[in-house]
Amino acid sequence: MLQERIEPAWIDTFETVLRRCALQPGDTVAILGETQSRPVLVELARLAAARLGARAFMLTLPSVFSAGEPVSRSTGASPAIQQLAPVVAALAGCTLVVDCTVEGLMHAPELPAILKGNGTTQPRIVYVSNEHPEALARLLPDDATEARVKEHVKRVRGAKALRVTSPAGTDLAISLQGAVVGGNWGSTTRPGTLTHWPGGLVLAFPAAGSVNGTLVLAEGDVNLTFKRYIERAITLTIENDHVTRIDGAGVDADLLRSHYAAWAEQEGFAAGPPQGETSPPGGQRPAQRRSVGAPAYAVSHVGYGLNAQARWDSMALYDKRDFNGTELRAFAGNFLYSTGANEVAGRHTRGHFDFPLRGCTVQLDGATVIDAGRVVAA
Repeated sequence: MLQERIEPAWIDTFETVLRRCALQPGDTVAILGETQSRPVLVELARLAAARLGARAFMLTLPSVFSAGEPVSRSTGASPAIQQLAPVVAALAGCTLVVDCTVEGLMHAPELPAILKGNGTTQPRIVYVSNEHPEALARLLPDDATEARVKEHVKRVRGAKALRVTSPAGTDLAISLQGAVVGGNWGSTTRPGTLTHWPGGLVLAFPAAGSVNGTLVLAEGDVNLTFKRYIERAITLTIENDHVTRIDGAGVDADLLRSHYAAWAEQEGFAAGPPQGETSPPGGQRPAQRRSVGAPAYAVSHVGYGLNAQARWDSMALYDKRDFNGTELRAFAGNFLYSTGANEVAGRHTRGHFDFPLRGCTVQLDGATVIDAGRVVAA
């Protein structure tokens, strides 16, 4: 396990990112944390802002725990602000917010009000993913990744349909009509925007009723919410945006069924194997079928990674508590399928899964952009 202490090289990396976010001497910077934030990240942000002559303040909020719901991870929606108007006002009045909350503000309900600003100042936000600083230092934003992501954002925005296939059996059709498309390269200079570090991916949030087909989580693909490499294949049947069947044997499939079912029950939907069906000892469990409508089973976003510095195998080298996994979302050539909240489709849930898949072919209106897990040059 790596130690979490201040290292000069890590202050340098934070300074580099703040410079890429156009931070200037005298700018007002809020370093937002919570009681469960990684202290070293908060301190590195403070020291880097001081190096650049910014006027920084630290705002630490109590972390929120929900005893009455399943464990939630990788939601991208920190609940720490709790709609506190003075907190929103403080953040909205800054030039830059360095977001060191555990889950980040990307899907937090307060984000639009913060990014709107106060009429005089409009902030930009950089979410520092809850990673060990060593990982952040390896994955600094760079010009090549920024240019690559911007190009692919244009291509996805200009397309009507996205199709994903793989040798494992994935065959997924996604309409991009009405989707909201964005990209992230790890820094931002434009007021009223949010970025996250590490970056290097393009994402689409499809409109309701846009996703149908089969998604196969093959050996070596990733259940990033559980921080596990898949060891036995799982087949997800997706109809009208929702996972309606989960086929597969072994603990990977069982864990997935169990956690999905817990969120469905939390949201007032029945979920689980049909009555009368049981698993034979040592045999394959029946497919889990889902009651129609549970938001946790529905698509959140789809996209693909473009960061040539990010590595698929890095998760094997970190303890779970050291690693949040943004690198696995961004490694070049992965197809990322996520279920959970999707504001574009009007669905809200704290249940969330991120599945980075290897070896897929991704086409936009028939033109290949990812060929068997490799990014095709524009």
